[in-house]
Amino acid sequence: WEACGTSGMKVLVNGGLNLSELDGWWAEAYQEDVGWALGDGTNHHDSGGDDHDGSQLYEILENEIIPCFYERDVQGIPQNWIAKVRASMSRLTPQFSTNRMVREYVEKLYLPAAEHYRQRNQQPAETARNLQAWEQTLRSHWYELHWGNIDISQSDDGWDFAAQVYLGEIPPDTIRVQIYAEEAEPGPAMVMAQGEAIPGSTNGYLYHCHISTQRPREDFTLRVVPYHPLAIIPTELNLIHWQPR
Repeated sequence: WEACGTSGMKVLVNGGLNLSELDGWWAEAYQEDVGWALGDGTNHHDSGGDDHDGSQLYEILENEIIPCFYERDVQGIPQNWIAKVRASMSRLTPQFSTNRMVREYVEKLYLPAAEHYRQRNQQPAETARNLQAWEQTLRSHWYELHWGNIDISQSDDGWDFAAQVYLGEIPPDTIRVQIYAEEAEPGPAMVMAQGEAIPGSTNGYLYHCHISTQRPREDFTLRVVPYHPLAIIPTELNLIHWQPR
C-alpha cells in the first residue's frame, strides 16, 4: 500500500523496466516507450476493478512484456527491450533522482526562505508590526467580502472575466482576486486586474481578466486570497473566499 515510488526509481537506474499502477511516481513518469501501466489512473472501490486489473496484468505480460524480452536478434540481443531500457534510464533517471529532488528543495524552498528572512530582518520590529496589523485587519473583516455581478464571455481565443467585488473594510492592496483552475499544466492562478470603483458603492471594485485558452468555462472559479509582498500565502494566512457556484 506504499506509494512513495522508491522501488520503481531504484529499478530504472539499474536498467529495469516498470510495470505498475498509475499512482504515485509512476503516474508522473509513465510513457509508452519507458514501461507499462495498469489501470486508468483512478481508484475503483468495487471488486470488478481488481478483476479488470488482474486480467490486464496477464494480457500485458503475455502480449507485450514476454514477447519483447524474448524477441532476440541473431546475436541474442533483445533490441526492443534494450531500447526501452535506454529510454527509461536516459529520460527518467535525471527527473526522478536525489539530485533533482535536492535541487528543487534548494531552489523552491531554502533559497526563497532565506530571502524572506533577509527581507524581514532588515527592519524586524517594523516588519513584524506591519504583518500583524495586516493579518488582524483581514481576519476581522474577511466576513464582509462578497461578490456582485460576475460576467464571463467568450472571445476568439478564450474567455473574458469581469467581476464586482465588495471589500467592506478591507483595503484593496491587501488582497488579490484570482481565477483558479485545476492545473492542466504547471502554472499559478491568474490574477485579475483591479478596475474602477463601482458607482454608489463603498470599497467595491470591478476586476477583470482575459485568458487565452481552449479549456471550457466550467473549469474556472474566481476567488479572493490575502496578499502582502512579504507574506507566504497560504502558509502564513490561509483565508480564502470562493465565488458562489
